[in-house]
Amino acid sequence: MVKHSINSPTINGKKAAIYALICAVLLVLILLPFLVKSRYLIHLAIMSCINIILGLSFSLLFSTGLITLGAAAPFGIGAYASATLATKFAIPFWITLPFSTAITGLVAVALGCVFCRTAGATFVILTMLSGLVVAQVAGQIEFFGGWGGMINIPRPGPIGSMEFVGKEPYYYLILILLILIALVLHALYTSRYGRVWKAIKLSPHLAETLGINLYRYRVLAYVIAALISGIAGCFYAHYARTILPDTFGGWTSILIQLYAVLGGLEFPIFGPAIGAVIMTFVPEMLRLAKEIEPIITGVLLLIIILFFPGGLLGTIKRLPQLVSGKTQTRQTQDGASVNSKHT
Repeated sequence: MVKHSINSPTINGKKAAIYALICAVLLVLILLPFLVKSRYLIHLAIMSCINIILGLSFSLLFSTGLITLGAAAPFGIGAYASATLATKFAIPFWITLPFSTAITGLVAVALGCVFCRTAGATFVILTMLSGLVVAQVAGQIEFFGGWGGMINIPRPGPIGSMEFVGKEPYYYLILILLILIALVLHALYTSRYGRVWKAIKLSPHLAETLGINLYRYRVLAYVIAALISGIAGCFYAHYARTILPDTFGGWTSILIQLYAVLGGLEFPIFGPAIGAVIMTFVPEMLRLAKEIEPIITGVLLLIIILFFPGGLLGTIKRLPQLVSGKTQTRQTQDGASVNSKHT
């Protein structure tokens, strides 16, 4: 049996095909406002980009073996921090963006130093409570708008001659943020940190015996994931121009998980991208059945967990193996039947 080397033509051909596909997708995304004239579809594309960023944050935590039920908490912190700075103190968006992200990161450092001391069910419960606390604080304190939310959040200031009035400037801004975040995460996953996170996910005890500080690397992943969500929250606040506490509740945290699970947790970047796009457009198609939309989403989640545990990309990846396995089984059965006839 001949094994392919690292630089074999087959592997290089696969990489070239992947890069070509990525370039083609990026080209389509850049030209999308020129190809699609519907403002509603551009809005869905913007929301898809926001959801992809949120899904990327969940995948980052999962890459260290942590599962959160409060993924919407840093999303809400970033949104309320930016909205508060802009509406209460008249600070422009381009300044609130880094400041609100930093605020989200500082809160994540404080929470992560406590939450990441334990993993498993304890971490899940703590993150779930953090999500509930963020929604309650925003709703109970009038300074943050109360349960009525914050309204009339200023738009981003113009960049040259481009003003943030229509959908197109928002689309290109979130697309640039998404690409930058994806590039940073790709660099992290292919670096020493990514290899350490992967080792922790595979076997925390074995990684610890090798001298890896589980606590430090998990806190790092938790803070980076929060920073990513904070950026998405800041953009969302100035795009929607109205935010409500319920937007960052438990259901949003479940949806963020679904983005990553649906696409495939084995693929920390492309998985959330596929899952978020599907889960952004499909609910809109079910707009007529808005009352039963959560039920349909829940059933979809159960189907994915039970029948597609590797997500869509994981299933596609294993499809050739399944087909070849069935073919070999069929050949074995046919050969056994032929031998029995000769006997």
